[in-house]
Amino acid sequence: MEIARGFSESYCLRQIKLDDERAFDALFRHYSSLVYRFAFSYLKSRVEAEEIVQDCFLKIWEKRQQLRDDTPLKGYLFTTAHHAILNQLRRGQHQLRFQSHVAGLVPSTATNGAEYSEMEALYQAALEKLPPKRRQIFILSRQQGLSYPEIAKQLNLSVKTVETQIMQALKFLRTYFRANGNEILGVVLALALGAS
Repeated sequence: MEIARGFSESYCLRQIKLDDERAFDALFRHYSSLVYRFAFSYLKSRVEAEEIVQDCFLKIWEKRQQLRDDTPLKGYLFTTAHHAILNQLRRGQHQLRFQSHVAGLVPSTATNGAEYSEMEALYQAALEKLPPKRRQIFILSRQQGLSYPEIAKQLNLSVKTVETQIMQALKFLRTYFRANGNEILGVVLALALGAS
């Protein structure tokens, strides 16, 4: 592909839509460092910024046949990166909120690494016992920070179905924690992971 001297977005897009991997490589070389710097400026993490870059370009390749001929690739990349960054920041906030509630509610002797790991293991074990679809919805909401409407759209469900599945998941998890002798996780769940 002869674009070494001058990069052309429109030509690149046309070629990518024809499954031209060299055009895709050229696009990656041209914009990846810009997307990386953009992601890093928000996330302050090299690994997370690199993941954002990979995800953004993967989305372009996966959706190449659906892109309109006049799609501005730079704008598309940065819009995709912006949404991915917001989701990553949301996930981080949910994790920090969970950890801070644990630290604030559990007696100080129970906040050492081993006991925190025990609580985390119990939480993961409880998640595994949820029906697959309910577990998926719960994780999208509580660990990835998606709103109920976002989950409904992504999974092609009604918002009411998402709400019901979250409520049932929370009810099961509280019961599971009580049955396994960890009442405090039920409290943490109610406060840190309550309905949004």
